[in-house]
Amino acid sequence: MSTAQVWLPIRPESIDGLPAELEYVHWDAEPEFPADPADCVFYVAPYMKKAAVKTQPLALMTNLKVLQTLTAGVDQFLPALPSLPPGVRLCNARGVHEASTAELALTLILASLRGIPEFVRRQDRHEWQGGFHPALADKTVAIVGYGAIGSAVEDRLAGFECARVLRFARSSRATPRGPVHSIDRIGDLLPEADVVVLVTPLTPETKGLAGAEFLARMKDGALLVNVARGPVVDTKALLAEVESGRLRAALDVTDPEPLPPGHPLWDAPGVLVSPHVGGPTSAFLPRAKRLLADQLQRFAAGEPLRFVVAES
Repeated sequence: MSTAQVWLPIRPESIDGLPAELEYVHWDAEPEFPADPADCVFYVAPYMKKAAVKTQPLALMTNLKVLQTLTAGVDQFLPALPSLPPGVRLCNARGVHEASTAELALTLILASLRGIPEFVRRQDRHEWQGGFHPALADKTVAIVGYGAIGSAVEDRLAGFECARVLRFARSSRATPRGPVHSIDRIGDLLPEADVVVLVTPLTPETKGLAGAEFLARMKDGALLVNVARGPVVDTKALLAEVESGRLRAALDVTDPEPLPPGHPLWDAPGVLVSPHVGGPTSAFLPRAKRLLADQLQRFAAGEPLRFVVAES
C-alpha cells in the first residue's frame, strides 16, 4: 500500500476538513466493492444497513487499523472483533446521535402521556372527543444508562417541571445535577419512577435488563420508554404487564426487530411503537461529517482517536 486508504459511506467530497494525505474510497453497501478491502486501513461502516452487509468486507480487511461506526451502539460489530487483525480500534459515534435520540425520547414520553396516538386515530375517524391525560410535570423520571444520550435526555427534561430525575449507570458517581446511582440500586429506586427511559447500550449485562422482576418493581401506571436496543427489554414480560393494563410502553426499538406483522406488541393496549428512528434525522449528517473529519485528522497525525470502545 502506497497510501493509507479510507472507506467512507459518505462521499468524501462532501466532508470538509479531510486530511489530504489519505486516499478515500466511497462505499455505502453496494453489491460490488469499489477497491481491494485489503488496502483499507480505516473503515467507516455504512449507516442504517443490515449487520451482515456492514460487516461483510471485514474478513478481507487484513490491514485494518480502525473500525469506525456511525452508531452509538457497537453490538453489531463486537462479534467480528476477534477475527480482525490485532490492535484494530473500534470507535463509536458519540456526539452524533445524542440530540436526535433524546428528542425522540421526549417525543415518545409526551405522546404517550398525553394520548396523541388515540387523538390521531380519532382524527382519522373525524371524532372530536377530549379527556383527561397525565402531564409530564410533577413526574419522577428514571434514566437508565446515564451516558451522553442519557444526559441529553435530562437536558430536554429541564423545562417540563419534573419532580425528580433518577440517574442510573454501571457505576455510581457525582454530577453537578445530582448523583448517578449504580445499576445495582435500580431495584430500590425504580418504584419511585413514573417514567423509565432506557438508553443503555446492548451488552451481555444489559440484555434482558427490563425483565419480569424489573417490570414488577415499576409502579402501577408507569411508562417504560425504550430508545436503547430491543433486547434490553424482555418482550414476553413486557407484554404480560401491558396487556394487564398495569404498565404502558413507548418503544423505538423492539425484540424482534423489525417488528413483524401480527406481533402482539402492535395491538397491545397502552403501547406506542416507532420504527427505530431515534438517530436518522436532519441532525445526523452534519454531526457525522464533523466526527469523521476530526477522527481522520487525528488518525493522519498519529494522535489518539476519540471514542474507542474496544480493541481486537
